[in-house]
Amino acid sequence: MRKDLRVLVKKLTAQGFEVQATKNNHHVVRKDGRRVAHFGSTPSDPRAMANLLASLKRAGFKP
Repeated sequence: MRKDLRVLVKKLTAQGFEVQATKNNHHVVRKDGRRVAHFGSTPSDPRAMANLLASLKRAGFKP
């Protein structure tokens, strides 16, 4: 997993989100039992991080 994603996972867990790894090298982010977002360990899309942060902010994440 990229360093910026590792830092993001630490911040998510500190704010009460649950991050779970899947068997296909992806991660699922949950808040209060519902899926908020998912991301790959090595996203190739240049907008992937920005899109992920937008989804997380809508769910209450404070960067």
